[in-house]
Amino acid sequence: MKVIFQADVKGKGKKGELKEVSDGYARNFLLPKKLAVEATADNLNTMRLREKARAKQMAEEKAAAEETAKKLEGIVVKISARAGAGGKLFGSITSKEISEALQSQFGINIEKNKIVQAEPIKGFGTFSIKCKLGYEVTGTVNVVVAEEK
Repeated sequence: MKVIFQADVKGKGKKGELKEVSDGYARNFLLPKKLAVEATADNLNTMRLREKARAKQMAEEKAAAEETAKKLEGIVVKISARAGAGGKLFGSITSKEISEALQSQFGINIEKNKIVQAEPIKGFGTFSIKCKLGYEVTGTVNVVVAEEK
């Protein structure tokens, strides 16, 4: 019997997958537990429509990520921090602070977990920081850390 999986079933199939399984397994286990539905013409059509909608949503999200990456190219985020003797900061500049500065200065919303810092910023200067925006799209944020007055 051909079934369309509604949830991941270990060793059998993943959600949204069309597979051939034995009749007894389908009738006695998959269908009563609502882990799968029978592959009728109506259900197959519904599955195709869902796949098409998911592909469209992924394309829109990728386009939005690329647009955000283009916005990030020309901007410089300015962050002011307090420092002690020798130009060393009290603490460090975190990805949360960079995310908040992007939001307040330019209205660009990037989650803090998407900002990748190789090492924390502990001094003044200009830094280039990568942002993973999803769908293999990365952008670079230029951060200038200046002394707080």
